[in-house]
Amino acid sequence: MSAEFVLEMKNITKRYGENTVLSDVSLSVRPGEIHALLGENGAGKSTLMNVLFGMPVIHATGGFEGKVLLNGELTHVMSPHDAMQKGIGMVHQEFMLLPGFTVTENIKLNREITRRNPISRFMGKNLETLDEKSMSIDARRALDSVGMNIDEYTKIHGMPVGYMQFVEIAREIDKKGVKLLVFDEPTAVLTESEAKQLISVMKQIAQSGIAIIFITHRLDEVAAAADSITILRDGKLAAVRETKNTSIVELAELMIGRKGEAVVEADKRTPPSDEVALKVENLYVDMAGEEVKGISFDVYKGEILGIGGLAGQGKLGIPNGIMSLYDAHGSVELFGKRIVLGDAGAVLKSGIAMVSEDRKGVGLLLDQSIEDNIVFTAMQIYGEYLKKEVNIGSVRIPIAPITIKDQKKIREVALQMIKDLDIRCFGPTQHTGTLSGGNQQKVCIARALAMHPKFLFVSEPTRGIDIGAKKLVLETLVKLNREQGMTVVMVSSELQELRSVCDRIAIVSEGKLVDILDPNASDADFGLAMSGIKPSEHKEKGDGEQ
Repeated sequence: MSAEFVLEMKNITKRYGENTVLSDVSLSVRPGEIHALLGENGAGKSTLMNVLFGMPVIHATGGFEGKVLLNGELTHVMSPHDAMQKGIGMVHQEFMLLPGFTVTENIKLNREITRRNPISRFMGKNLETLDEKSMSIDARRALDSVGMNIDEYTKIHGMPVGYMQFVEIAREIDKKGVKLLVFDEPTAVLTESEAKQLISVMKQIAQSGIAIIFITHRLDEVAAAADSITILRDGKLAAVRETKNTSIVELAELMIGRKGEAVVEADKRTPPSDEVALKVENLYVDMAGEEVKGISFDVYKGEILGIGGLAGQGKLGIPNGIMSLYDAHGSVELFGKRIVLGDAGAVLKSGIAMVSEDRKGVGLLLDQSIEDNIVFTAMQIYGEYLKKEVNIGSVRIPIAPITIKDQKKIREVALQMIKDLDIRCFGPTQHTGTLSGGNQQKVCIARALAMHPKFLFVSEPTRGIDIGAKKLVLETLVKLNREQGMTVVMVSSELQELRSVCDRIAIVSEGKLVDILDPNASDADFGLAMSGIKPSEHKEKGDGEQ
């Protein structure tokens, strides 16, 4: 009698040091079933799959607690190759194809069919000849099974991305003994028609008896393809649902959920002004993994606008493009004055400052002192904190074009920033690279504030810092906004933080603006928006629509 489940992951717990990333998570998948795995970024989906595939990062960090069973038998997967030998395959979001090879060569890679020849009879199997005809027949069979009529001798290089995704699937199907396939965001690079074709192919694969784990953020595709669904939230099992017994709205709500009390409580309000501080129209940004595709929105003077969305959907591209750190085009105006995209210095001089999400790569000079980091940008852009004349006795002597640092003024501003932001350090001369992550982030904020900006971008301001530091950073942003009237755009993956301090929250998906929501909007509305569905449009179709 065959087992009820092809895969059972029971009570999986994974810790990295003191950080628990999975806590008592279970997942069961039946043969021939499409089982969707949902969750926000950081919910634990990738870690759970790393456990399933025996990834080195799991074994090198103490392993995991719990059990993995295949066809009812306890199994220990030691490596991705071992997983493949046990009948587990993956269709990756990022293609694992060799561009210079043909479709057939990619499908049969590491499983080539060979035939003996006179030399190999004496010199051994390694000198056998490739049986190109047999490999071509296998490749053709696999391509036909996914509805691809492309020639099997076509090279991958220059092929449309949709075609490459189907070649990836064909390669997995061609493997013998496959019991379970994991599809990791397979429709992310596909057109709408290609995505529909892929879902059709997935259903055909499932009908052949192969189980599928379908990882996606697109809830409409889950409703169209999946038989059952597991939802993770904050490293824990949030719910298991049969697709026929749930709705897109419930899934959205389960995926987002409330994450406890807000770190900071800021008074909720409508935007305090009708004056537009920043007008963005038809913005495109070429930032790898965070492309922006024609976004338009307004930021009102004196508000905190949040920008949220899942990883890789474009939210980080918006500030990086406007600040000219990546190629961008479109129209951006600050208080009615056009900003020249592509000139980072001109953007800074216009009155916009930014706290980058990449504090080590972009935000800081790690081998320089705290005080030098704080004043560096203002010194470069505005010539502040520099002396252009010196005192000799009672006479002031110009030294232009030579300038020297005004060490007294630098020390004063650094000490004030250290006090105001509670930067934990030995003093202003300490090297920034020796500070903790949270304190490095505070130095990034201090550098932006030293520019006396009219408008402030903060990108992932609490990433990698502890709860106490998060609270102080968020309180600082609220204080700047409420007391000094500074207009702030906060880009963050932490939805609860956005909801705690922002006046409005823009949600970005697939490089486009889905909707701008009130912080008090429902979890379901935020979940729908993050999956690319505008809540109001979905409600017009009926909340219970699958």
